[in-house]
Amino acid sequence: MAVNVVDRADDPVQIKHVLMSVSDKAGLEIFVPGLLEACPGVKIFSTGGTYNKIAEILGGKAKGCLEAVSDYTGQPETQGGLVKTLDFKIYLGLLTETYNDSHQSDLKRTNGVPIDMVVVNLYPFRETIAQPKVTPEMARGQIDIGGPCMIRASAKNFLRVSSVVDPDDYPMILDELKANNGSTTMRTRYRLARKAFRHTASYDKAIADYLQETPFDNARPCYKFED
Repeated sequence: MAVNVVDRADDPVQIKHVLMSVSDKAGLEIFVPGLLEACPGVKIFSTGGTYNKIAEILGGKAKGCLEAVSDYTGQPETQGGLVKTLDFKIYLGLLTETYNDSHQSDLKRTNGVPIDMVVVNLYPFRETIAQPKVTPEMARGQIDIGGPCMIRASAKNFLRVSSVVDPDDYPMILDELKANNGSTTMRTRYRLARKAFRHTASYDKAIADYLQETPFDNARPCYKFED
């Protein structure tokens, strides 16, 4: 497999397209309006409850700047929200390199756009398994798939994408955007990538530890088996 070696990137990067899908919606009421103020013309792609929350925050301002991921990709969400963002068009937007002609051709072919910032935090797995009488099936349902994929893809491409996993970073990011005409610096994107990979590693470890410590005999009664 050939691996691209990149020797050219932009610093800073203008924020034009943002993907938001968060379990913890704390701070959005300040971050979202601040983002629109710092980055005029920005487009936000979002899913499910996050989309509804942003629409509530923005009111009439949502028109023209907020789009459902399903409308962007042309694929409706799977029942229960099982598949929302695992789409080729989304990952083109996250992983494409600015100065790679083939990548840019792929974006044009799919009518896609480069996504410059991802704001994602994950299903509350730790909180779920801390509850009394939690079953393995309840825990399984809180294993996030799309979220870690988006975080890892955006963090890998810190060349141009900001991977935001911690609501406590919202004020810092807004300050940087205001100071840089709606752009992020690579220094900040690199720092966010560090935190992003620590976040997904810790999340996966919690899942692995739970499965390791939970006997299969605890899981079997959750299901009826067909002959």
